[in-house]
Amino acid sequence: MTQGAPLQLYDSFKREIRRFEPIDPENTRVYSCGPTVYNYAHLGNLRAYVFTDTLSRVLTWKGYPLTHIINITDVGHLTSDADAGDDKMEAAARAQAKSIWDIARHYTEAFKQNLSDLNIRTPSRWSVATDHIAEMIAFAEVIAPKHCYELDSGLYFDVTTVPDYGRLARTVEDEGESRIDPVAGKRNAADFAIWRKSGPGESRQMEWDSPWGMGAPGWHLECSVMSHKYLGEQFDIHTGGIDHREIHHPNEIAQNQAHSCTPHTGANFWMHNNFLVARNTDGRGAKMSKSSGGFTTLQSIIDRGIHPLAYRLMCLSAHYRSELEFSGENLLAALTRLKRMVIGIETLKSRHAELVSASISSPSDSSRKWTLKQVQGDESFVDAQHRAVMNEFDEVISKDLNTPMALSLLEGMLSSKRVDPLTRLKMADAMDAVLGLNLTTLSRTDLRIRPKTASITEAEIEARLDQRQEARAAKDFAASDALRDALIADGVEIMDGDPLRWDWKISLD
Repeated sequence: MTQGAPLQLYDSFKREIRRFEPIDPENTRVYSCGPTVYNYAHLGNLRAYVFTDTLSRVLTWKGYPLTHIINITDVGHLTSDADAGDDKMEAAARAQAKSIWDIARHYTEAFKQNLSDLNIRTPSRWSVATDHIAEMIAFAEVIAPKHCYELDSGLYFDVTTVPDYGRLARTVEDEGESRIDPVAGKRNAADFAIWRKSGPGESRQMEWDSPWGMGAPGWHLECSVMSHKYLGEQFDIHTGGIDHREIHHPNEIAQNQAHSCTPHTGANFWMHNNFLVARNTDGRGAKMSKSSGGFTTLQSIIDRGIHPLAYRLMCLSAHYRSELEFSGENLLAALTRLKRMVIGIETLKSRHAELVSASISSPSDSSRKWTLKQVQGDESFVDAQHRAVMNEFDEVISKDLNTPMALSLLEGMLSSKRVDPLTRLKMADAMDAVLGLNLTTLSRTDLRIRPKTASITEAEIEARLDQRQEARAAKDFAASDALRDALIADGVEIMDGDPLRWDWKISLD
C-alpha cells in the first residue's frame, strides 16, 4: 500500500513549502503557543487552535504518532511584547479584585471549553508556566554567563550574542515587519527580559526567588523551557499566530540557540496562521484583538444561537496562511454551508438506516479514528473511483493543509450519484476525521438557531405550530395567520413544508 501524497508544510523560517519528515518516525513532536489566561479568548485567538488542530489531525491521518504540547501562560506576559508595561495576569487580578490564581483557573477552564465547543482535540499535555519555574531558572543560569546582562529591572538577553537574530521575522530584509519599542537601559532595542525583578515596594501575587532577585520569568523563556522539557532541544513543529513570528518566536529561537550552543532553532518547522480581521466603518480591515476593546468571543456566538462548529467551518473555508474576514454575514453563510452538508448526510443515512450504526463513527466511539492507512485497507474503497476520490482528498490536504479544497471535494462527493450512498457516508466520515466538523453525528436540529435571550421556549413554539397546523386544516386562515404573525414577532421563522418547521431569524451585524 502507498503512503499517499507526501506531506508538504510551509516553514515560516525558510519562507517556503517543504516536505515534512519527522525527526523520529515513532514520535512526531509538536509545540503550540497557548493562551495567556487573563481574559476570554477572542475568535482571532481561537483561529490559531483550529489551525493547530487541523495540523494534528492531518499528522494523525498520515499515520504519524503524535505528541502535542500546548502551554498555558499564567505569568510573565506583559501588556507590551517589548518587555514594557504590566504583567497581564497581575493587571487582570487587580482590575477584578481577585486572586491571580483564581483568574488563571477561571480563564483556563473557559479556554478549554472553547476548544471542546470547536471539537478541537485535547493535546497530549497541557503545560502550565507556573509549574516550571525551577526549570526556567535553571535554563536562565545556563545561558546567562555568555548571553545575558543584568539591569536594575531584571536579567536581559543580548540578541547580538547569537547569529542571525530575527531571521524568522525578517527584521533586516522586511523593514518595519518587526517593530520593538526601546526600553531604557537595554544595550539593544531588541534585547528582551529573561527574568524581571520585582521593583522596590512592588506588591506582586506571583514572584519567586532567583539568582537575580525576587521576580518572575520573561514570557519568551517559558516556551523554550517547556518545549525542551517535553519535546527535546530539536523537535518537529512549532505553531503560533503570525504575530508571534515577529517578536516572541525570534526570542525563543535566540534562547534555544544560546542553550544548545548550536544554530538549531528548536523546531524543524515554524508554522503560523494569519489574522482574523474585522472590517471597520471605513471598510479597512483590522486584526481582532482584546486591546482594541469589544472583542467577539465564541460564547457570544453561542449565546446568539449559532452552533460553534459554524465558526470552525468558517476558519476551514480559508487557508490558514490567508487573512480571514469575520462578519455576521460570513458566519451565517458558514452555518448555511454546514447545514447543507449535514442535510446531505442525513438524507444518505435515511437510505441505509440499518447499516449506518455499524459503519459510521458515533460520539461515544472515540476509539475509531480514520487514517489514510485505514482507508486504503477498507473494502469499501477498493473500487478505483472511490480510491481516486480519497487519493485526491489526501493530495489536497497534504499540500500545506488545503482545507478549502478539501471541503469542496467533500461537498462534491456528497452530491455525486456515481458513488453509492453507504460508501459516500464512509467517505464523509473519513474526510471529517481531518476536518473535525462532526458531520456524521450532527443533526440538522443541532444547527437550528436558538438565541439564549429568546423569550419563547421551544415547547411553546412547537405548541403554536401544532395549533397553526390544526387551524389550516380547518381552513381557519385568520387564526393561522395570527399564530404565524405572533411567532414572527418573537423572531421565529416558520418553514412550511420543511420537517424542521422553524428557526430563528437573526442578524449578527
